[in-house]
Amino acid sequence: MRIGLIGTGRIGTFHSAALSRHPDVTSLVVADADPVRAADLAARTGAVPAPSVDDVFTVGVDAVVITAATAAHAELIGRAARAGLPVFCEKPIALDLPGTLAALAEVEAAGTVLQLGFQRRFDAGYVKAREAVRAGRLGRLHTVRAITSDPAPPPAAYLPLSGGLYRDCLVHDFDVLRWVTGREVTQVYATGSDAGPAMFREAGDVDTAAAVLTLDDGTLATATATRLNGAGYDVRMELAGELDQLAVGLDDRTPLTSAEPAGPPAPGKPWPGFLERFAAAYEAELAAFVAVVRGERVNPCDGREALHALRIAEACELSRRERRPVPMAEIATG
Repeated sequence: MRIGLIGTGRIGTFHSAALSRHPDVTSLVVADADPVRAADLAARTGAVPAPSVDDVFTVGVDAVVITAATAAHAELIGRAARAGLPVFCEKPIALDLPGTLAALAEVEAAGTVLQLGFQRRFDAGYVKAREAVRAGRLGRLHTVRAITSDPAPPPAAYLPLSGGLYRDCLVHDFDVLRWVTGREVTQVYATGSDAGPAMFREAGDVDTAAAVLTLDDGTLATATATRLNGAGYDVRMELAGELDQLAVGLDDRTPLTSAEPAGPPAPGKPWPGFLERFAAAYEAELAAFVAVVRGERVNPCDGREALHALRIAEACELSRRERRPVPMAEIATG
């Protein structure tokens, strides 16, 4: 199988290495808006550099992996669809609902495959939590707590392009909340703080956010995020039911110190970032995509899943701005 990869930044570099190792990927073509960067990555991974992004669509690839800048995702998805190519795209499809819906319409009109990069669905802990909830081992689920904490903020130039903390960061929690519980969000109430570095205020964003989400069976969920967690990269989910409780992301690298005299010590090597924490999950989602292209499994995360998560993020942003609960019925479904 010959795969084209567009975008050779940090996640593109990681995906290129993973695809190069896959036994069913016989050739990898890499491209970037900066051809020098593409050539450099190709030299390091044994891939074939494309002179330009346009060339990826003319050299006879069997599928496309999009890891380019967010602003380019929707256009590249559309180009792949019109070329009849299956596509894997890092989240998001677009930063707004109209752009997302337009790209989805192109994919659906072409009858092609679009798999979205919500890698937490492939993490062993989240998979185990989903199995426990679906099997009823926790009893009636009453509370879910989702946490995403970055150890350091992104570059200031990234913030105006990110879509904000809800769309860029918490969207992963919104997706995996639906996936683990099998329930839909019916209402959100969100708030945020920009009390940290001035660059967040200048970008109209927040550095810390919290949301209370009501699910369609009455379960209450909280989702919190921050860009300023100096202890390390912390991604967890806690699920509490009438029979038992379960935690995802709680291990000897969780950047959390107990205040109890007999509690566990501070981690010796806390998670430094998302690539380290979710390395196995990223590799698994790409292996799943290769299997989808080969016709060996159904798409585990199609574009409509990204739409659901983005709608929740949109509702949270509206709630934060207007300081009120927002029913999901207020957010367009397309």
